[in-house]
Amino acid sequence: MKDVVKWNVRRIRNAKGRQKIAVLTAYDYVTARILDAANLPLILVGDSLGMTVLGYKNTLPVTMEDMLHHTAAVARGVENAVVVADMPFLSYQGAAESAVTNAGRFMKDADADAVKIEGGEIRAPLIHLLVENGIPVMGHLGLTPQSVKATGYAVQGRDAEAAEKIKKDALKLQEAGVFSLVLESIPADLAEDITRSLDIPTIGIGAGPACDGQVLVVQDMLGLYEDIRPKFVKRYAELGKAMKDAVQEYREEVENGLFPAEEHTY
Repeated sequence: MKDVVKWNVRRIRNAKGRQKIAVLTAYDYVTARILDAANLPLILVGDSLGMTVLGYKNTLPVTMEDMLHHTAAVARGVENAVVVADMPFLSYQGAAESAVTNAGRFMKDADADAVKIEGGEIRAPLIHLLVENGIPVMGHLGLTPQSVKATGYAVQGRDAEAAEKIKKDALKLQEAGVFSLVLESIPADLAEDITRSLDIPTIGIGAGPACDGQVLVVQDMLGLYEDIRPKFVKRYAELGKAMKDAVQEYREEVENGLFPAEEHTY
């Protein structure tokens, strides 16, 4: 077995054209350990934890303290992958000084390797400032969940004007210094066009196969929620059903006096 080489943001950036980049979300120590052991290059602590872990309707209620808590847990479970933390809603949209402080907390207090920020050209000055201060940034265009009140969960960039804006935003973010760029829920041909136009890797989610990498929410691809099946997700397991079946078997054995058996008893 070949030695595992630790990933960093420079290696992620340099993977463009050389290696497709597989990314999953994680929100806790044990999941992070499993993903890291599977040699994922990058693990995203997404503010999607608002829905997948905390039970909110969307990502907007997620706080800095929520994100710092979960990012630190993930970082403790990772040895080789790059850990990227989502900056939550209103943690970077205000004064630049506050945004830098918040981003810095992810590096200093939660041991993240980078942060992710949603938005296009309007975020370029902040991204440049963060990068100049030694904080690596991943960008995010297309469907940006923190803007759900304005856009809904619709596919973005369907018409020529909207597509051109996303392409322009992608170039502006690259100029600002992002090391990679998430493209979410945009037409595959637009994602391919953007991917070809950039020197940095694109990471797609619902953006077709031409991106330089792909990201999925780990609960989606493992089938932990039996009733949630986004179009862009492939289910690699049905762990939700397996867990429910196991819990039901346990309950029945306890109720019928079958557990603990002699082999489980001191």
